[in-house]
Amino acid sequence: MLITWPHPDTDWQPFLGEVENVFVDITRHVGTVQPVIVACNDESHRTHVDKLLQLNAIPPEQYQLYISPSNDSWVRDHGPITVFQGNKPLLLDFTFNGWGKKYPAELDNRITSVLHNTNVFGQTPVKTIDFVLEGGSIETDGQGTILTTTSCLLSPRRNNGMTQVRVEAKLSEYLGIRRIIWFNHGQLLGDDTDGHIDTLIRFINTGTIAYVACSDPDNPNFESLNRMADELRSVTRANGQQYELIPLPCPIVTDNDGGCLPASYANFLICNDMVLVPLYDNESDDEALDIFNECFADRNIIGLNCRPLIRQFGSLHCVTMQLPQGVIT
Repeated sequence: MLITWPHPDTDWQPFLGEVENVFVDITRHVGTVQPVIVACNDESHRTHVDKLLQLNAIPPEQYQLYISPSNDSWVRDHGPITVFQGNKPLLLDFTFNGWGKKYPAELDNRITSVLHNTNVFGQTPVKTIDFVLEGGSIETDGQGTILTTTSCLLSPRRNNGMTQVRVEAKLSEYLGIRRIIWFNHGQLLGDDTDGHIDTLIRFINTGTIAYVACSDPDNPNFESLNRMADELRSVTRANGQQYELIPLPCPIVTDNDGGCLPASYANFLICNDMVLVPLYDNESDDEALDIFNECFADRNIIGLNCRPLIRQFGSLHCVTMQLPQGVIT
């Protein structure tokens, strides 16, 4: 697992301690089932992170610290996407431009290449690709199907208004995708990614999809989520069979000024025999945990307080990027 640790020169600065506690929890849990690779901003930051993890009794064999300067911590979007050629992994380093040039991203866009040049990925090759693609904008079943949104992938500030046909051709070329399912609705209020699919709709397995549902007309996301649900109900599997659809609650979480934040239980993280579920100190947290316990009866379900993360408009899946077995050699 790859994470980019927050530091004082990021937007996390006003509540950095709270956010670091979330990263400590992620490292604590993920580190029990797989190594955690941590990108630190500089040498003093690496020393700080190491001390912090030691103070929290995280065994040193569970994490590895490397230096790669960063603008922010959303590694799902600036980290490498792994594909396999035969049985060998290949890391794809797509272009990251700050979600359509909304935020500085020059350092984040170089993180994968910096880590590669530091030999973090061992013998696994890295391919740099001149195409803007964020990991949070796509969701795959691992069988050739991708879910995504038109509002994000067809954004004119990502690939200069590239047409849907050309985007599909690029995804097919780079990711080996055979089927792309587009959604036109569902963007959560407060989301600054133009509608990342990993806050809306996720695969539980190849035949089951979890999605954010809303039955409360007072919820500001009510209309867009119900339109998304209508789209989802018309979607079938590659073999023509219906997907089993699992609705997730849609919590209302606001900032100190009353503005809506894009909190979502769909931003969960699967790690081997463990599933980490983002929680928001919300009345629907227990309901979400019950749903995940039913969906993943053979895995350990762990809830993590992600209230600090959502203050910067992202959550658990957004600050992590999986590195499949065989990448670190």
